[in-house]
Amino acid sequence: MTNENIDLKNDNIYALFAKIAIPSSIGTIFQNLYSVVDSIFAGKMISESALAAIGQIFPIYFIIIALGIGLSIGTTSLIANSIGENNLEMSGKIFSQSFILSIFISIFVTSFGIYFSSSLISFINNDIETLELSLKYINIIFFGSIFIFLLMSINSSLSAQGDTKSYRNVLIFSFFLNILLNPVLISGKIFSYQIISPLGIEGIAYATIISQFIGIFYLFIKLKRTLIFKYIKFTFFPKYKIIKSILSQGIPASIGMMMIAVGSYILIYFVGFFGVEAIAGYTSAGRYEQLFFLPLLGLSTATVTIVGQNYGAHQYIRVLETYRTGVRLGVMILLILGLIIFLTAEFAMNLFTNNETVIKYGSDYLKISSVMFPAFPFFFIGNATFQGLKRAIIVMYMAIMRFVLIPFIMIYIIFIQLGENYNYMFFALAGMHWTIGLIYFYYCNKKYKSLLNL
Repeated sequence: MTNENIDLKNDNIYALFAKIAIPSSIGTIFQNLYSVVDSIFAGKMISESALAAIGQIFPIYFIIIALGIGLSIGTTSLIANSIGENNLEMSGKIFSQSFILSIFISIFVTSFGIYFSSSLISFINNDIETLELSLKYINIIFFGSIFIFLLMSINSSLSAQGDTKSYRNVLIFSFFLNILLNPVLISGKIFSYQIISPLGIEGIAYATIISQFIGIFYLFIKLKRTLIFKYIKFTFFPKYKIIKSILSQGIPASIGMMMIAVGSYILIYFVGFFGVEAIAGYTSAGRYEQLFFLPLLGLSTATVTIVGQNYGAHQYIRVLETYRTGVRLGVMILLILGLIIFLTAEFAMNLFTNNETVIKYGSDYLKISSVMFPAFPFFFIGNATFQGLKRAIIVMYMAIMRFVLIPFIMIYIIFIQLGENYNYMFFALAGMHWTIGLIYFYYCNKKYKSLLNL
């Protein structure tokens, strides 16, 4: 039981990937364009320091997103499994507890973030101007994080039922609203009329929070029209067994996502050896690169949902078929996207800045990154399948190795043996991703057969 157009337990798997992954990918395109637009406005309307500030704050901002995504993945997986078991009452209970959890997590994030953000940013880069700009931006994001978590919580219940179109609509609306709000809030002007005091980089943060807040209302209207809504009982009294189940799936997923932030933090630290222009180039290139991950993120969302419901319905052969279909589609799509990244590297960097040194650092990274792109489906689809099978702990272990332990050791050795070389660092990471990706593909096939008794 999902929405009226999708039957996750019986429809053709390729058709399901199209119905779920395409809307999800389109939505995420606009979500990441949102970040690109923020960087463009920071670099063009404020300064190179503002561009670097938004870039270097990304690992900390991503921790917020990682917590939200972990909660969302845990909720999606459990709701999808309960729907597969035809237990809609449990689906409603899971969502209501997820909603409560979102509020408590946002309070923790705000308190923790305000206290520690200055120290974390200073470790990356001690430039005073960049540090002050970063803090002005991220502190507003911390206070508004409650809207980010609530939005993701509501979306998880829709995604578990195969509805990725509603969140897509929110992200498209937010993108265009952001384009309108950013210049107004940065400058305080509408056309040539001064309406408020200029907010600078703080205006970019306020635009983000306003967009998230509006999206909550739209998704809630969509939630009211679903099969599980009549079983949702909003209460602030926690049901510890359900919360434990959500956390058992959500915490490993969040830690796995946080390892991406930690890995980014480590990379930015090493990139920082080459100066502020290198940080601006690398982080801006990362914003552009993110756009090309979006089809893969859409495939991952579809994988969690399809696997979750079919695992709940004990349709185990269909679970394995979903994994293999996702990998095939992912590798083919990312081969094409990697080529596009390589060919458009310099053009893309010119969108962010006119500084030739920044453009050089960014385009060099993009060309090397394009080589490793087709290896990513082995990780993304494999992880999504484990999450649908309620085995998120495996995803956490893989993330720790892939994003933190192995990259740190490799880059450290390169810096010691070959000296501080920007390009060698990323060539080593490309080789690492292909090697681990192929090993993980072999492991996943063996592990799924064992878990499903196939």
